[in-house]
Amino acid sequence: MPRMMFVTGSLCHGGAERHSITIMNRLVERRHECHAVYIKNGADQLDRIRLRDGASVKCLDAARYFDSAALARFAAHIARIEPAVIVAANPYALMYAALATRLSRKRVRLIVTFHSNRLLGIKEQLQMLAYRPLFWAADCLVFVCENQKRYWVHRGVFSRRNEVIYNGVDTDQFSDACNATERASLRAALGFRDADYVIGLSAVLRPEKNPLQLVDAIAMLRAKGIQARALIIGDGPMRTAVEARARERGVQDEVVISGFKQDVRPYVAACDVMVLCSFTEAFSLAGIEAMALGKPVVHSDVGGAPEMITPGLNGYLFPVGDTEAMVGRLTLLADRAVSTDIGRNARLVAESRFSEKAMVDRYERMILEICANPLRSRPEIAG
Repeated sequence: MPRMMFVTGSLCHGGAERHSITIMNRLVERRHECHAVYIKNGADQLDRIRLRDGASVKCLDAARYFDSAALARFAAHIARIEPAVIVAANPYALMYAALATRLSRKRVRLIVTFHSNRLLGIKEQLQMLAYRPLFWAADCLVFVCENQKRYWVHRGVFSRRNEVIYNGVDTDQFSDACNATERASLRAALGFRDADYVIGLSAVLRPEKNPLQLVDAIAMLRAKGIQARALIIGDGPMRTAVEARARERGVQDEVVISGFKQDVRPYVAACDVMVLCSFTEAFSLAGIEAMALGKPVVHSDVGGAPEMITPGLNGYLFPVGDTEAMVGRLTLLADRAVSTDIGRNARLVAESRFSEKAMVDRYERMILEICANPLRSRPEIAG
């Protein structure tokens, strides 16, 4: 069986990192030899990695965006491990993997999984111009939804082989195992009453996740007489801004931030509804985790959200940045009977379309197919 190496920018909290670790762990369970590499320090998810004896987990200790010493360490590691294939998560990891492979003088197949859907600024646009030749030279590019594939192929981001593999969750692990007593106990510990309408957001608090919109929505719902409260499951650079907006809108007591949680399941289970207010999203892992836990999802209409959510069946969509529309959708779900029915449908959709097993099956088959093909010469990487 081919020896595999998985590369991420770091092991900090984030969907791309979780995705890579999950695929790697499941392939290890299927008796594949996998090795992990992360470029920059940040090992919050290190303890999630489950490799067999003889496998390696290596941090390159990059001190800056492009670190030649880290690149040399990576090349030496590739020469020592001799993987048949490297799977890089996102363009930054792809850059290191492509350059280190050349430096190692080893012939290695290269796959990149891509988890972004929009460029937010000039810096990101310029970076993508530099990254495009790396995508072209890779053996396979995996998109996480059809919308994302259309968006990037139209902009010249593609590879020799292009696949769409939806993110998936372990629907056995992500099932609402909390009984009514446990749920009530956690809600009480978080300061929520049974009658509260608890709206959750599970995300790193970064600008693209747009957490301020949830604070505004809570204020607007309460102005309509709905006892809405927010549970933000996560942390990040925008925490101070979120707390300031809550004070400004007079809902500081209605917005609870739990901080990062290794296991988000009981916190999602404590909510009535989950939201994603992101300005940009490819295919939200948090969204399908919430669905698997039987929660309706109210999602901004970005990326693959329409491929995930059928409005009125397993959640609702709203135009990006339109807080009034978001509040309208959340108002429909304030009726607990309605949210329970839609949450039940959400669970069924997660089981039938977005299971982790189906995702890993697709990745395993793709990797084995690519490794079975003769190695082709790789075009020179040019700017």
